[in-house]
Amino acid sequence: MPTVLTDRFAPLDYPDFANNHVFLKKAINHGFYHHHDHHDQNVVATPGRSAKELIGDAFRDRVENIDHEFCDPGEEDTFFVADLGEVYRQHLRWKLNLPRVKPFYAVKCNGDEKLLEMLAALGTGFDCASKNEIETVLRMGVDPSRIIYAQPCKTNSYVRYVANQGVRQMTFDNPDELRKIARLFPDAELYLRILTDDSSSLCRLSLKFGASLDSTDGLLALARELGLNVVGVSFHVGSGASDPKAFLKAVRDAHWVFQQAATHGYSLKTLDVGGGFCSDHTFEEMAGVLRDALDEYFPVHSGINLIAEPGRYYASTAFTLACNVIARRTIEDTPGRGGDDTSYMLYVNDGLYGNFSSIMFDHQHPVAKLLRVGGQTLYDTPAAEATAGNDGIEYSIWGPTCDGIDRITESIRFNTELDVGDWLYFEDMGAYTKCSATTFNGFSNEHDVVYVCSEPGARALLGWN
Repeated sequence: MPTVLTDRFAPLDYPDFANNHVFLKKAINHGFYHHHDHHDQNVVATPGRSAKELIGDAFRDRVENIDHEFCDPGEEDTFFVADLGEVYRQHLRWKLNLPRVKPFYAVKCNGDEKLLEMLAALGTGFDCASKNEIETVLRMGVDPSRIIYAQPCKTNSYVRYVANQGVRQMTFDNPDELRKIARLFPDAELYLRILTDDSSSLCRLSLKFGASLDSTDGLLALARELGLNVVGVSFHVGSGASDPKAFLKAVRDAHWVFQQAATHGYSLKTLDVGGGFCSDHTFEEMAGVLRDALDEYFPVHSGINLIAEPGRYYASTAFTLACNVIARRTIEDTPGRGGDDTSYMLYVNDGLYGNFSSIMFDHQHPVAKLLRVGGQTLYDTPAAEATAGNDGIEYSIWGPTCDGIDRITESIRFNTELDVGDWLYFEDMGAYTKCSATTFNGFSNEHDVVYVCSEPGARALLGWN
């Protein structure tokens, strides 16, 4: 059974637990199985193993026991390995760089229940955009005060639902939404979402959401007239932002709206700086600019609460995806290359309509690596990497559907000849992947997740002892 996590798990200082554990979530019934009950499906890791070693153990335990010539249908399906210790490390990194800002994880990015349980145990809040996301978080025992319904355009019945559940925090950006809230949930705690410059982000949101600074005064006046409780301002610089200056300008604009709200009798208490945070090396620079801007416009002595809505920052690097090569097509004498330059089209059992939906919807470029080739496991070795330049054998990688756009990789080279039954893996596959997978062509959008945990503190929070 899943572990129910509540607010009592807020502290982060825990003794070193002796055992690492790996869990498997079976997609068919969403159950969590401990290795003592299913020796044939789970990895028992030894103490002191690194994150890469734990992930490698999980991969070996799974793929080395699959014979594609004789396995049952579905045994060679794509699957994830998730290291919840990486989520824990990302949280410590967040606290180091943005100590004043409480994260409210964006559930839309990846609603994996074990990931959510880890974040709940760490004491984060949750940014939810639908009734289903709110229900999922509430089922874990999370207090409604730790949820913000950060959806400026809400369904009427969902507003009634959150009112009944006690989820009071929500956003708005237009007069019609204010009137809706006044009618359905007049006691809500409202955040005015303002327009930002998100031109440098991977996924722009300002085309759809956000009130221009020309309209904020009128919105605050209307909120006051309707007797609504505006408690803060929110903004979002776009998912996967790359320009730190976007945060600076947004914080400055938010400060102006705070002052504007005071003229309407509001004493705003909270600033929501939204998302846009990436987990790569840019995070420290982005956080530094945001931290300085907050210290200038919302200093500690102002008493303003600061929250954010990171998604991919927590989820992306925690998940690694394994795919099986289900078919191969040989391309002889590629035109324009001359000589005998054979290349191959590889077809794997996942694609753009599945967990690689991030290519289309999130502008990602997953890079294939070799997991198991010719009966040899290559995870995290030099042999797993693609070759540079024109060395090696050229491959294109395609998904399993009948749609011609279902291509994962146009061109990649490896020193090894790949064939049906071999395995590839793709790192950083936790953000906007399985959450937007479809069942097109009848392929499943539910895939197993093998859980490992490389941090003793995280294992203690989850009760993996």
